[in-house]
Amino acid sequence: MWFSLLIANVALASAPLEFNQRDIRYQTSFGECPSRPAGVLSILVMKEFERTRSLKAVKERFVSEKWEEKFFLSHYQVGYNPVARTVRLRFDCPRPLARVQVYKSDGKEHYSAILGENGKLLDPSYEGVLKAEKRLKADLPSLAIPVKLLEGETHESFTRLALQIAPEVREMISEIIINDNGELTMIFSLSGRATSVFMGTELWEEKLTKLVKIISYVEKSGKFPSVINITNAKKVVVKF
Repeated sequence: MWFSLLIANVALASAPLEFNQRDIRYQTSFGECPSRPAGVLSILVMKEFERTRSLKAVKERFVSEKWEEKFFLSHYQVGYNPVARTVRLRFDCPRPLARVQVYKSDGKEHYSAILGENGKLLDPSYEGVLKAEKRLKADLPSLAIPVKLLEGETHESFTRLALQIAPEVREMISEIIINDNGELTMIFSLSGRATSVFMGTELWEEKLTKLVKIISYVEKSGKFPSVINITNAKKVVVKF
């Protein structure tokens, strides 16, 4: 009964909480994690510590049960102060950047995931969990990327780029494509019209600065282009 009540209470928490169970005190902090899965994970950790009284056993469960992956964690800390008889649980989760479709060289879809701000791919259910708690209000842009580019410089470059895209600009992006050659294309929805933006293979962060200025200008002018070509960082081509 105590654990069922605690699940309900922890699942609604957004600030650090403290609980007492028998002779052990628990302090929790969920960071940016959605509260319901973080609350469930807290219960699992508490049960394991109550059973074993061992931090090593708890950390082994994190590995064997893949809790870090299952509960969308980017970072976690579990500590015990024997003097205060207090277990401290600190979890954090990444902000989502895009809904990813990873495909093979033959064009067939391989699997889906959510790209986090830490560059890791998370279970696609993460988006639904965040929306259910109203932590994510807009749909994520869709990113298609070949599996061969999932590791390495291209993946890292796009993650850095996505972190720099302001939320109001990200909400205009409906689709992002990185082809087998590492060329980036973004499809914007500007006033209901599709605009293709060709970014080439490099200097994406530098080109993004120019792109934001162009988008701001066309929004004010009311004339929305069909193509914006920034493959050459020194030359911008706009077609209406």
